[in-house]
Formats: sequence, structure tokens, C-alpha cells
Amino acid sequence: MNKVFACIGAMQSAAAVCDSASWASRRLEAPLVLLHVLDRPDKAAEVDLSGNIGLGSREHLLEELASLDEKRGRLAIEAGKAMLDAAAERTRNSGVEAPALMQRHGDLAESLGELEADIRLLVLGLHSTHSHSPGMPVGSHVESVIRTMHRPILAIPGEFSEPKSFMLAFDGSATTLKGVEMLAASPLFRGLPCHLVMVGADTAEHRLALDGARSTLEKANFAVTAVLKSGDVEPVLHAYQADNNIDLIVMGAYGHSRIRQLLVGSTTRNMLNNTRSPLLLLR
Repeated sequence: MNKVFACIGAMQSAAAVCDSASWASRRLEAPLVLLHVLDRPDKAAEVDLSGNIGLGSREHLLEELASLDEKRGRLAIEAGKAMLDAAAERTRNSGVEAPALMQRHGDLAESLGELEADIRLLVLGLHSTHSHSPGMPVGSHVESVIRTMHRPILAIPGEFSEPKSFMLAFDGSATTLKGVEMLAASPLFRGLPCHLVMVGADTAEHRLALDGARSTLEKANFAVTAVLKSGDVEPVLHAYQADNNIDLIVMGAYGHSRIRQLLVGSTTRNMLNNTRSPLLLLR
């Protein structure tokens, strides 16, 4: 669990994934692995040749289809290697000396699950080539990866610039309390201003939890702005982010909290679909 893994593919956010993974690798002083996963062959390409076609013609077509599948597979491998080479060059240009390249076959979420023991941080693009703007659905593999992984995931929309500040969406749950400890111990955001934002009722319990989290981060030398806001979680977080020019949001994932509701329901999808800045999802 000591490497930064970046998922490389034919995605609109591929360049942003390279740039953000390079930034994270340098900040964490962790090796960078560029990963390309080849999906299984498209079942739609399979053709049922049973019926009234003649045997000779069928054998000929089967041979042609087998040849086409072989060629398609070979081209997909070559295209993947070309994408990895281009990604490696981009990350070297941004200061990563020797990124490792890895290509695997199969389902993306399953492949990442098999590699999870080596992953300290996963960097993943949110949008595929055909869903390239905020408001459009995220890539089809994104949600399954987020549900499968037990490592922090840096989800990248179409663009990335090195963050100058970050916001932690805090709700006092075990997940976000763990997130506070992780951020305090990690060099990833060291030196950056932290906005600690809690959305909920103004109660003594919430104030106590917020103060405790702020104290933990301040002891780790973060400059912290802690606020308690009322309203619906997603719009309040986005509004606070816009009002304060915050570059990156950190959120807990799959805790028993309102944030969990964000990540398992329609609000979650809206958050992922509509974000214009990177999201760091903590487990």
C-alpha cells in the first residue's frame, strides 16, 4: 500500500488524470503506476450464425470473424500501450522520474481489487469520451470502482490544476473522523489552507465534533477555517466551494451518515456528475 495508481484510458480527462497523479506522487513521495485495463470483448460483436446459411459460407464467415477479433484485440493492446507511453511522457515532464507502466485484461473494478494491496491512492477520471461536461453522467466504471475500493480515490473531472486550498466535508461520523486523522498524518495537503465544513443543525454536539476535528488538524499545522452550515448537503457544499474559490473537495465514503447517502443515492451521482473540481473520496 505505497503506490499511487492512475487509471489511463481513452477518456476526456486523461491528461488531467496524469497531471493529478503526478502531483499526488510527488506530494506523497510515492511511486507512480500508470494502469491501462482492457475490457473484455464486446458481446455485441458476437454473431449467431445458426440458421439457413450454408455450411461453406458459415465456415468462411467464422474464419473472417475470428481474424477480425484477433486483429481488434491486437490493435486494442497496441492502442493501450500507446496511451501508456504518452501518459508516461506527460508525467515525466511534470517531475515523476520513472513511472511504472501496467496493462491488464478484464473488468476495471475487479482488476483494481486485485491490486488494492499496493494502492495508497487511486486516481480516476470521471468522464468518458462521450460524457465530457459537468451535468453529464460519469463513466460507466466509476461508480463500481468507488463501491469496490477500500483506498482513497481521487476522482478527476475534465481539468486539473494543483490545488491551493481544499475543503473537507465533515459530518462527525466515524468515516469523516478517520478522514481527519488521515489528512492530519498525510503530506498530500500539507501547507494548504483547509476549510472544514459541516452541514447540519447548529447543536452543541455538532459544535463539539467540529471543534475536535479542527483541533486535530491545527495540531498538524493546518490553517483551518471551520464552519457549520444548514441546508441540503450537496448545494451547500457546492455554494461554499464557489464562494471561497476552493480547488478540491475531500469527502468520506460509505459511512453511516448523510455523506453516505450522497454516495449511494441519486444525490451522490449528482455530486459526481456536476463537480467541476477534483473529489478525494476517503474510506
